Amino acid sequence: MSFLRVVSSKLFKGMSKMVTNPRPISHIMANHEDPEDMICRVIVSLRIPNLPLLSRYECIFGREDADGWDVRQAMNDLNGYDAVPDPRIIIAGLHACRRLNEYALAVRFLEMVKNKCGHDVDTIYPYIVQEVGGTVAELGCDFPESLGYDKPELWLQSVFDM
Repeated sequence: MSFLRVVSSKLFKGMSKMVTNPRPISHIMANHEDPEDMICRVIVSLRIPNLPLLSRYECIFGREDADGWDVRQAMNDLNGYDAVPDPRIIIAGLHACRRLNEYALAVRFLEMVKNKCGHDVDTIYPYIVQEVGGTVAELGCDFPESLGYDKPELWLQSVFDM
């Protein structure tokens, strides 16, 4: 069975659950639910592994009912991938941290992004800072470098170098 067929069947099953058990329009209007949020909930609940990361993590970070555990789980998943997250995902993660009032998590997330750059930190990280800098300033957050997290706190010169 092809990948497209598997994904479309899972997506169809998820959407059919919404159709067979629809919410009345009065419920949607009273709770101010957005149809896009309902589709995001279906996409996230399907746990399709190869769903494009951009849409999957933007949905996870953009959910209003996402708590600290959900955000930390998504950030931990991003840390497990062998790639630097897209700036749109980073911005969505920072907005989720702000919504949860988690300043320390936002700084650690930016620190994780810098560590994910690996040996290309001199080329990739300035681009990330350029793209995300406006959002960081808007949210009142700081980069790890401005807090001094890029230098060890108790570093001493080696006795062999004296």
